[in-house]
Amino acid sequence: MSKISPTIELAMDLINRPSVTPEDAGCQEQMIARLEALGFKIERLQFEDVSNFWARRGTEGPVFCFAGHTDVVPTGPEDKWEFPPFEATISKGELCGRGAADMKGSLAAFITALERFIEHHPDHKGSIALLITSDEEGPFINGTTRVIDHLEARNEKITWCIVGEPSSTDKVGDIIKNGRRGSISGSLTINGVQGHVAYPHLVKNPIHLAAPALAELSAEVWDEGNDFFPPTSFQISNINGGTGATNVVPGHVDIQFNFRFSTEVTADELKQRVHTILDKHELDWDIDWILSGNPFLTAAGDLVEACQQSIKAITGTETELSTSGGTSDGRFIAPTGAQVVELGPSNKTIHKLNERVRCEDLDTLSDMYENIMARLLV
Repeated sequence: MSKISPTIELAMDLINRPSVTPEDAGCQEQMIARLEALGFKIERLQFEDVSNFWARRGTEGPVFCFAGHTDVVPTGPEDKWEFPPFEATISKGELCGRGAADMKGSLAAFITALERFIEHHPDHKGSIALLITSDEEGPFINGTTRVIDHLEARNEKITWCIVGEPSSTDKVGDIIKNGRRGSISGSLTINGVQGHVAYPHLVKNPIHLAAPALAELSAEVWDEGNDFFPPTSFQISNINGGTGATNVVPGHVDIQFNFRFSTEVTADELKQRVHTILDKHELDWDIDWILSGNPFLTAAGDLVEACQQSIKAITGTETELSTSGGTSDGRFIAPTGAQVVELGPSNKTIHKLNERVRCEDLDTLSDMYENIMARLLV
């Protein structure tokens, strides 16, 4: 086998560490050792069971930041994998293992891009930083959001941030995420009166009562979207009701739903409109809301332009800006005023069995990161 590149070598080392969320399994210390050799000042930030660190080289602005996570999702049945998920394997030009695409490959590309860039530009302008957590795939309570709170408390600001999430589709750099939709979930309970199905005049069937309201919520046009975001979507994910018996009307029904919403509507507006529809149908209801993140958008500016130009220069690709997909930790960083984009490898195999990424894509990604820094910091 031909000699592997420094990026692939580091990615393999990180994959071999079984850092299932919120475990870090030594990944961050491996990165920290490389960063300290480059002159970065490291702050290890442990919040509960989550490992985080903030690394910075330089004291002046502007601040260019790489953000990412060392934790990975569980493997699923390991005997269904072609290769052991925590034994990084190169097969047919692809790096295989849990985290190869999401996102240990990007973490390795961060480090090798920094090593080359600082070798060539030791006196770069501004500062370079990294914000790394082990809580992106988990409940996201003690990870990036806590680090951002820590930085905000001392008014330390990020100017530009690249999140290494796997944003690409077919070819590395073909898509970058310049924003994400917001996400808010509701756990709704509709209350009725339990009783025997043979005596309908003595019961209030909450499933029957809920149906017209759910139909209206499903048909509602929440907004029309805009140039960067599709219309807000409402999806019911679970309905649970009944006692297990066929002759008993239940006393309540539980419904779980989610909004993925654009910048055309706020979370508070969505809540109020849901409440209004439920009241319109004269339901006895209770609801718990969980806001996972508000939408964010980096429509234009130095960072988007530098990414587009770098991708074009290295691959010849005219990259597409997109806000599709789920949420990311960019939702915690953007509200501070930072320009935020996500640029990483293909997302075709993330969270799946046999996760993998093309080795050449990670080397190309490292080149892109280096080129972007050169456009912004030289």
